Amino acid sequence: MPCFIDPLLPIPQYLRTSVAGGVMHSVEMGAETNDGAPVFVLVHGLGMSSRYLMPTAQLLSAWGTVHAPDLPGFGRSGKPARLLTIPELADSLAEWLTAMNLTSPIVIGNSLGAQVIVDFAVRHPSRLAAAVLVGLTIDPGARRMFTQIGRLLMDIPREPLDLYSTAATDYYRAGLRRCLQTLRHALEDPIVDKLPRIRVPVLVVRGEDDPIVPQRWTDLAAGLIPHARRVTIPRAAHAVNFSAAEDLVKEVLEFYERSGSTGEELEKCSKNAL
Repeated sequence: MPCFIDPLLPIPQYLRTSVAGGVMHSVEMGAETNDGAPVFVLVHGLGMSSRYLMPTAQLLSAWGTVHAPDLPGFGRSGKPARLLTIPELADSLAEWLTAMNLTSPIVIGNSLGAQVIVDFAVRHPSRLAAAVLVGLTIDPGARRMFTQIGRLLMDIPREPLDLYSTAATDYYRAGLRRCLQTLRHALEDPIVDKLPRIRVPVLVVRGEDDPIVPQRWTDLAAGLIPHARRVTIPRAAHAVNFSAAEDLVKEVLEFYERSGSTGEELEKCSKNAL
């Protein structure tokens, strides 16, 4: 496992990029001049934005370049009049990667973001090097809106208090109608059928105390993916990327090393981080 280094907080750049569905806002930070350094793309969950991904993004930026877009309809990105389905969100992500000239990134998603990445990996397999699915939705044994909302309410007291203000602002920006309709699209998404079609290395991550994503669903999902390993982050709930970012980044770096990076690349990144 690579040794972990706490980086100095980087200076983020805020970008606005035009895609077919409108303008997408994103945050960029990290070691973009490192030869061979990885590129990480972080994708947020339902109703949220790139803001709650920043604890993970800041730590990963010691090892490579990190990009965190707001999907169309969320955060500071444009609000399409028509509410996008999971495949349409995945296509928007693909268009944004093209506009940003990003090739073969490691794509990391939480919750709905992980669900979008699954669709992306199936239909755009040449566009990413590997995927990290954190709190993958939606549990096929709980495909009812009220069940999912109930699980979300159970998760709230398990998350850090400082996530609450970020979540409240992001949900307000997205709007109730957009959040509910996107949840409906997520519930209808045939994710079980998609998982066996993924051909890139995958790390499936679950927080030990996550009430939204049960262990049985995580085990099933990881078992369906041809090249997957799974890990559990102790004492974390659903938003592992916010509440247990250091533990998550350690797992991501180990996964990166096992998935084809060389030790020399990680060593080069760590020296630049110092």
